[in-house]
Amino acid sequence: MSGALKRYRIMAYVVGVGLVILVCIGVPLKYLANIDAVVAVVGPLHGFLYIVYLLTVLDLATRLRWHLVRIILVMAAGTIPFLSFVGERKTVAYVRSREKIPAS
Repeated sequence: MSGALKRYRIMAYVVGVGLVILVCIGVPLKYLANIDAVVAVVGPLHGFLYIVYLLTVLDLATRLRWHLVRIILVMAAGTIPFLSFVGERKTVAYVRSREKIPAS
């Protein structure tokens, strides 16, 4: 179980950082300074990594037999800036409390 949890944690951080860069840096540069480079690079990269994030959530959810509502909420956390960090913390605490996995 710890392997699936570790993969999820990594992807949650990667997707969260990518989304923050995209929304807080790329979008203002695009619309305020007409510089499309950040959005052109980070946008598709974030889209691809979000799909990988969804697969890691699905892997973790099937191993732990989560309810559909929990799966959807954790998946949606990757779409709102900074929420993936909060969701990651809550998900890790939930998994560790259910599986008795020590903090690392």
